[in-house]
Amino acid sequence: MPVTTSVIDDTLLIAIDRPPVNALDLDMIVELEHVFADAAQKAPRNGVVLTGEGQVFSAGVDVRAFMSYNRDQRHAMVRAITRMVAQLISIPKPVVAAVNGHALGGGFVLMLGCDYRIATDSELAKLGMTEAQAGIPFPAGPLEVIRNELAPELLRHLTLTSAVLTPRDFLQSRALDELCPVQDLRSQALAMASKLAAQPGFEAVKQQVRGDLRGRIGGFAASGHDPFLDAFG
Repeated sequence: MPVTTSVIDDTLLIAIDRPPVNALDLDMIVELEHVFADAAQKAPRNGVVLTGEGQVFSAGVDVRAFMSYNRDQRHAMVRAITRMVAQLISIPKPVVAAVNGHALGGGFVLMLGCDYRIATDSELAKLGMTEAQAGIPFPAGPLEVIRNELAPELLRHLTLTSAVLTPRDFLQSRALDELCPVQDLRSQALAMASKLAAQPGFEAVKQQVRGDLRGRIGGFAASGHDPFLDAFG
């Protein structure tokens, strides 16, 4: 299975598992959509941790797969990406990203869709959005996420230059919340998910703070409309 799940102390651990770099093809995106939808419905008591298997969180869209698709498949993938992100944002409990390596493009967007983000303290890990370099623009859902979660000057720099930065760079910009050794990453993320979930007002405050984003992405997901769909060929 391209996505594995397990429950640890009432926290749902979701791991992207598509070697070698956990790239997102259409099947993977649809699988993540279903897993996130299930988590949104069941709302595990101590929240959710999202991570990647191996040494990569996710390298984003599988460009080779995308280029091999026909027009209908490409458009189906674009719409599925927005639905996937909509389901991630809809999880009412805390969602913690455990970024164990590279998080690029769609992988970076998944990280930003999480409520709290912990990354490996490694100079080898690279994070960023290389859509301009890859020749694939942003679907409507991811575009809403990056506009909501990144400061305008950082958004401009990352998207228009395809720059990739280290976790420490993103810690300084507050796109990441903390760093830790990779061997401690999952345990620390699980502990943080539980800590956040223990706050009695977490769900209500999350709806206040991220509800507008959820609504905007949910609208695109429900309608299937994407203003830039023709740009995907």
